[in-house]
Amino acid sequence: MAAKSPIIFIEEQSPTPASAGAAAAPIPELPAFDLDDYIADFNERIIGAYNDANPSILPADLGVARSLIPPATGAFRDFSYIAPEIPAFDHNQCVGCMSCVTECPDTAILAKVVEPQVLASTLEAYAADQAEWLGQQWAQTNKFYKVPEKKEPGSGGQFGIFIDPSKCKGCAECVQVCSDLGYNALKMIEKEEETVPRYKDAFDFFRSLPPTPERFINDRVLVDIMLKDESLAYVGGAGSCAGCGEATALRMWIAATAFQVGSENIGIVNATGCSTVYGSTYPYNPWKVSWTNSLFENAATDAMGVRARWDQLGWQDKRLWVLGGDGAMIDIGFGPLSRMLASGMDIKVLVLDTQVYSNTGGQASTASFSAQGAKMSPFGKEVMGKQERRKELAQIAMMHPNVYVAQTTPAHMNHFYRAVMEANEFPGPAVLSVYTTCQPEHGVADFESQQRARAAVDSRAFPLLVYDPRKGDTLRQRLSLKGNPNVKGDWYINPKTKEPFTFVDFARGEGRFAKNFDKDGNPSTTLLAAKDDRLANWHLLQDLADIR
Repeated sequence: MAAKSPIIFIEEQSPTPASAGAAAAPIPELPAFDLDDYIADFNERIIGAYNDANPSILPADLGVARSLIPPATGAFRDFSYIAPEIPAFDHNQCVGCMSCVTECPDTAILAKVVEPQVLASTLEAYAADQAEWLGQQWAQTNKFYKVPEKKEPGSGGQFGIFIDPSKCKGCAECVQVCSDLGYNALKMIEKEEETVPRYKDAFDFFRSLPPTPERFINDRVLVDIMLKDESLAYVGGAGSCAGCGEATALRMWIAATAFQVGSENIGIVNATGCSTVYGSTYPYNPWKVSWTNSLFENAATDAMGVRARWDQLGWQDKRLWVLGGDGAMIDIGFGPLSRMLASGMDIKVLVLDTQVYSNTGGQASTASFSAQGAKMSPFGKEVMGKQERRKELAQIAMMHPNVYVAQTTPAHMNHFYRAVMEANEFPGPAVLSVYTTCQPEHGVADFESQQRARAAVDSRAFPLLVYDPRKGDTLRQRLSLKGNPNVKGDWYINPKTKEPFTFVDFARGEGRFAKNFDKDGNPSTTLLAAKDDRLANWHLLQDLADIR
């Protein structure tokens, strides 16, 4: 914590009847205690006991009685035993694009730029063989070394990638992202007896180095956000599934927001869902920022109360965000969300759209696609998956007065970051609907979050859009579809096959649509209807943006 903050807990007592004219008995106060001391004690006693995995010695904790979990305790959680593989870095192939760091859902792979002389002097403290291996984790990229050196000799920096083995779940998302870009600077290797200890020592070395110098962080190159330590307000240690698309979205969102306003100026109201389960499984908390968990349906209402109180305190500049899935925001919590948007209050909303109730076993939601197989939407001879058309939150939110709206994905990094930053700057309510891959419910591999999000955009399943009331008075002035492929056409044309990439092609890559294909790969009539629905939705957006 940046500053020591005394906290006073007050014991609750039933009112004591007082005789006429007598004053009520005062409510005694518990002694104030120092927050930093409490956090240190919590990390030593509570986290230590949990990590020892001995139920007989788990101590009682005053904070949990009041539903408190100290910040960033997820940093002490160890996942090194989960996966048999871990990424290995090849500095010769790296270009410093930061895509692997950005897309990692677990804050398990981090990067830093270090001045060569600082790196060399630090390595002198290590044995020769260890120093040699550590030195191989640094690249001389065009971006951080060669270009600065041309402008001013001696100004270049070494770019390093390091993997925290205690946070890595072995999903290989970083490897896939790097491979898709054609760089192949990462590959998965089998863990051997010395692998995890070596990686832990290397990560300690990484932590010991000074922060990336400011001159290497370009505010206009948004992917460099995670080079700033202050932006890493999601420390990992969350119990999310390997490769979780939601976790990547949360990391990117909090990094951009902390980069803009500082983590001390952020508050979260989180609706019940996966993000509350993996984000607050006692005693592990991945957040450095203040948050509260609310019920499934009333997070937006809760946030209105928080915003009103903050405004009374003069905290108008603090950013308040509501987090929730499509169930919480598009289904049962839609009424409160609509009321919040209509209020005009300065509250931002991040919708983690998995198109299914992931937290409760995969029921369909109104955000589910037609033909999708899910609980509550069974697949059989007569009914082939979900029959209803998808409910489009973005279009509905656009119809509320003076609301900023964006539909985006973590795979489209610049679009995502710009949407978050514009939402933070917008003077009023904002809604970001984000495509978030759910591996078990979508039926895809752990490493495919980025791939499937990109395919969702390419197939018109989930088009990118930004609706900004500041751009003008008409829909066509306010609505932008930039970022979508072939924005004036019906479908994206695959440059390799020269064929359109449709919703049917998207569905072929996901297990939730598998039953909609016969043994010869032909789509069902329900899936073809879903394809028509996605094209009709795209036509509507083109019309609203005046580009059709």
